[in-house]
Amino acid sequence: MSRPSLTTDTEYCATLVRDLDRDRYIADLFAPAERRGALFALHAFNAEVSRVREAITNPMAGEVRLQWWSEALTGGARGDVRANPVAAALLDAIEAHHLPRESLVALIDARIFDLYDDPMPTVNDLEGYAGETASAVIRLAALVLAPQAGAASAEAAGHAGVACAVTGLLRSFPRQARRGQCYVPLDLLKAHGLTREDAVSGRPSPALDAALGAMRGLARRHYEAARAALAGVTAAELPAFLPLMLVPGDLARMERPHDPFAAVPATPALGRLWQLWRGAAALRRAAKAT
Repeated sequence: MSRPSLTTDTEYCATLVRDLDRDRYIADLFAPAERRGALFALHAFNAEVSRVREAITNPMAGEVRLQWWSEALTGGARGDVRANPVAAALLDAIEAHHLPRESLVALIDARIFDLYDDPMPTVNDLEGYAGETASAVIRLAALVLAPQAGAASAEAAGHAGVACAVTGLLRSFPRQARRGQCYVPLDLLKAHGLTREDAVSGRPSPALDAALGAMRGLARRHYEAARAALAGVTAAELPAFLPLMLVPGDLARMERPHDPFAAVPATPALGRLWQLWRGAAALRRAAKAT
């Protein structure tokens, strides 16, 4: 990726997030203007590493891309890292807000799993994967917004990330199954008499519906735990948690009877905007005063 002309790194990141992760883009607009650039950088980075599989032809090429990001963060990359506008903006955000690089490197390492078709072994493994990816992004965003974000914020980010990640994986289940990839944990599938091959077969069954229902239950439990933890989070941090407010609506749409191998249309953009706006008001009422 070369540095674009006639735009700043922050503007480039904002456009990337708007195009690839619109929910987070809208959530970032609820943040103070002076903090948005760092949030756009963080979320542009997340969009880049989370879509590596879509951009490569084989896993090794994906590992090379992810390794470049790790080295860019740790100072080992060759060439001018700042020629990449997302990397430049992210490095600026790390320095300005004292973000822990180790969390970003752990996120990159976790994304290696996405490159392969290996099964997710257990529910605990799924929660760990979500914790190192989605939860880490929420926690880092909270630190941008409130450098002293404490234990309640970390707990809320942990649960919120799992809720958002599992919901997102459920929304993507049909596409993943078509390419032979399955994030539904093996222990959960086994509990419903299924194998990984059943989950990617393209053949609906009551057992698969039950397994996906258990996944929705997992997401809902983490959503409720996150909402409870948010009572101890300051109002300044709330934009980091706004995507959580879309989880109940997404789960409800997927609970309607449907072919699990057919995508369930997402809530229309205007509806998602309304949910985020209402969610911001609800979180503001529930959060402790700054």
